[in-house]
Amino acid sequence: MTDNVSRPRSPRGAGDQLADEILDATTDLLIEMGSAHAVSIRAVAQRVGVTPPSIYLHFQDKDELLDAVCANYYERFDDVMMAAAEGIDDLWHRAVAQGIAYVRFAIENDVVFRTTFSRVTRAGEPSLTDEVLLSSAFGHIRETIEEAMAAGLIAEGDPVAVVMQVWSVAHGVASLMVTKPGLPWGDDLATAEAAMRAVCSGLSQVPVKWEPIGFDVR
Repeated sequence: MTDNVSRPRSPRGAGDQLADEILDATTDLLIEMGSAHAVSIRAVAQRVGVTPPSIYLHFQDKDELLDAVCANYYERFDDVMMAAAEGIDDLWHRAVAQGIAYVRFAIENDVVFRTTFSRVTRAGEPSLTDEVLLSSAFGHIRETIEEAMAAGLIAEGDPVAVVMQVWSVAHGVASLMVTKPGLPWGDDLATAEAAMRAVCSGLSQVPVKWEPIGFDVR
């Protein structure tokens, strides 16, 4: 495969468009290859039709590029979380629905999910993807938990600590189902739903009457 490219010189002000094309090409390659390790700057440049140095004008390195890809992909997760909660007045059923939505999104976008959470970020140094997740997954679950506290369903306290418990359960199930799909999970998300119910029941100060949500992964 040659490094020669035939893309014409971009006009002034076309930098944002090129950055978007780079993100799109990287996303396509990531999903096609199934692993971040298989994606190279050279391959992205060839897919876009530019030279590798052109990539570095927009992204410092491969890590920053992949972070931007994951962040861009997870921006749509905000709509997913909003849709999951729509029309559900019961706060605990809403929390379970949000957790199930998290698991389903991970399964349907497994390559991006694995790439997102394979990168270690330090305390006080959130990545771009971390910031997107905090405004989508964390933010929507926090709204539900704060409403539950205000309604007396949960003991008053730090909602962040409660959100981390709920999110951890959803993420743990998602991670297992994505990385170990061969285990006996069944044909739907019954196991994930049961896990979410368990954590919510444990947090609730009042008995919860559960009804099946019945999300199908297929």
